[in-house]
Amino acid sequence: MREMTCITCPNGCTLQVEEKGGEIFVTGNRCKRGQAFAEAELRHPMRTICSTVRTVFPEVPVVPVRVSGEIPKEKIFDVMAEINKVRLDRSVSRGEVLIADVLGLGADIIVTSNILRGEQ
Repeated sequence: MREMTCITCPNGCTLQVEEKGGEIFVTGNRCKRGQAFAEAELRHPMRTICSTVRTVFPEVPVVPVRVSGEIPKEKIFDVMAEINKVRLDRSVSRGEVLIADVLGLGADIIVTSNILRGEQ
């Protein structure tokens, strides 16, 4: 038996999840989305990443970035290694892609601030 909190709706249900014979049984969910969340979390957990990339500008040493979509949980450290390789030496804008299709996962690394443009 595994316990987890569903994050798909505002209810935040505490789920009890058990896998028997390849079938997943979920209790504690108040809506159907809890079942789907638990199944996805057990079979193929996905996550998003928010981080920063370094710059060469002393007044703005880092710029915030995020992935444009979910990535497999087991690839977080690999994606972070790619993000950590980036060092910006030019001005960038919010929404700009820094790494397209990072590691072939179907998600881009994008800038989330106009801080290098002098805007917020």
